[in-house]
Formats: sequence, C-alpha cells, structure tokens
Amino acid sequence: MTDHLTWGVLGTARFALGTMAPAIHAASRSRLKSVATRSPDRAAPFTERFPGIEVVGDYDAILADPEIDAVYVPLPNALHTEWSVKAAEAGKHVLCEKPIGLSTGDIDTLIAARDATGKLIAEAWMPAHHPQWSRARDLIADGAIGDLHTVTGSFSFGGLDPSNIRLSQEMGGGALYDIGVYPIGTFRFATGLEPDPVHVDWTIENGVDTSAWVAARAGDVRFNFHVSMRTTKHQHMTFHGTAGTLTLTVPFNAHYWGEASIRLNRENDTEAEVTRFPDVDQYVLQVENVAAHVLDGAAFGNPLEFTRGTQSTLDAIFAMGRAAG
Repeated sequence: MTDHLTWGVLGTARFALGTMAPAIHAASRSRLKSVATRSPDRAAPFTERFPGIEVVGDYDAILADPEIDAVYVPLPNALHTEWSVKAAEAGKHVLCEKPIGLSTGDIDTLIAARDATGKLIAEAWMPAHHPQWSRARDLIADGAIGDLHTVTGSFSFGGLDPSNIRLSQEMGGGALYDIGVYPIGTFRFATGLEPDPVHVDWTIENGVDTSAWVAARAGDVRFNFHVSMRTTKHQHMTFHGTAGTLTLTVPFNAHYWGEASIRLNRENDTEAEVTRFPDVDQYVLQVENVAAHVLDGAAFGNPLEFTRGTQSTLDAIFAMGRAAG
C-alpha cells in the first residue's frame, strides 16, 4: 500500500482546470499525474498551470496506467456512469462529477460495480465534505431552531452560451441534473428526511429544463426550492423552525462564491449567532477524504447509497413534471 494516491483526469473541462485539478494538486497524500485529451490546445492550460503533468491522447490510456490509483471524471453528464464503471473495472478509484447517473438504475449499476471491484466510486458532491453542513445538521438535530417546519432553497446562475453542454438534452443537460442535486441533497443531509414532490413547474428549452420550481413534503415538513440557469447568480438554504431559523448563505459553492457562514436566529434573540468558515476549501477536503477512505479505511461522507436517495427524488420530480406536460 502506498502512502498517497496518484490521480489522472479524464478530460479538460473548465471546472477540472479551475477547481478540481488544483484541489488534487493541493490535497495532502494526493499527486496529480496526468490528463487525457485529444486536443493539444485544450491541454495547454493544464501544462502551464501544472508543470510536469503528463498529457495522454485518450481516456483508456489513463485507465491502463499502472501508476494511476484514482481518476476524476468531469465528462458530460450522459457519460458519467459509463466511464465510472470502466475506471473501476480497470482498477481505479473514481471521483465523478455530479450527476454521476441520470436515473436510480444508473446508481444501482454503479453500486454493483463498486461492490464487484472493491473500488471507491463516488459522486463529487462537495457539500458532504464541508464542515458547515455537519454543523447545520447538528444544530437542527439538537433543537436549536425547535421543530423543523419549512425548508427553502435556491441555486441559480445565467449567461450560458447556447452551445453550452449544460443545455444539451443528448448529454443530460438541464438545471435539475446540474444543480438540483444541491438543494435536494443538502435538505436530505441536514435533516435525514426524504422529500416527496407534490408540485413541479419548469421552463423547458430544446428539451431541457432551464428553470424549475419544486414543492415537496417530508412528513409534516415542507420543502420548496428553485433552480435556474437563466437568472442572476444566487444561492441559499434556510431551515425554518418553531423556535428560530438557520440560514446558510453560501451553501453550495462555498469559498468560490463567497465566505461560507451559518446564521442562527433564535426566536427571542435580537442578533443572529453567526458561524463563519473563511478558509475552508471543500474541494481539497473532498480529495483528502477520498485518500483517507482508500488508504486508511475511513468512512466516506458521500457514499453511493446517499447519492441514490437524491437521484430517487430527482426521478420523482421528472416524472411529475412530464406528467403535467
């Protein structure tokens, strides 16, 4: 057993260059070795930013490299399950961008591949690795806001070029697949509840949802959220209780969209209790937690079983939205 993981990246997506490759490079007990692309022009920013990184001509070359322990998969959504399975079957641990699958059937395929190969296959859903969410979960469980009544959330951005892969139906685009996993997943992570949609409204463009409004229930708790790729940049999650509210101001892209903080407003307090997380990089923590799981046997905070629960909610939302026309 080595004392570190050697990583390869399948593809040269912008997010890989700007966020995940730097996180792998910065993480303890991880080494970034190679990136796969057929285009020298797309490889150039990687070689400039990471001197010494190897550029190989196809994804299979990375999977065949005996020095590579783990791969990061930032490919278009529709390719995630296929290449995650291929990587695990080639003996690599896998951290794949979300959504790692497009249906619960895909997640079941991934679970089977994980169990058959003994390799970690995990969705790169970074909130599970940020301490603001474990803190929020503890506060809610300890009754800091009383009994949970309503949860509201939103995640939006705009400015996509019409050719952007996020708008491609064939490649699994759409707001719910791309960012719906965040309000749904954090609701489930913080509360331990499973939401059932009761109303879905959305805007469809060229076969994909560019905005969606969802109302759901988990027992007596209401959950309402909005996601959009057609409005200004915004995100929040608020948990409303009988004795206070808990708001995460940068719940999803913490550190990159602003400083993460939790604002706890108790019913009889005149000022909010604010907990800040100024120096936490959840992407680095995510990579380090992969290493801790693989090298030390530590529990991984976002197993595929959790991912399957979020996907199950998405499946129900899509079914309801399509039935409504």
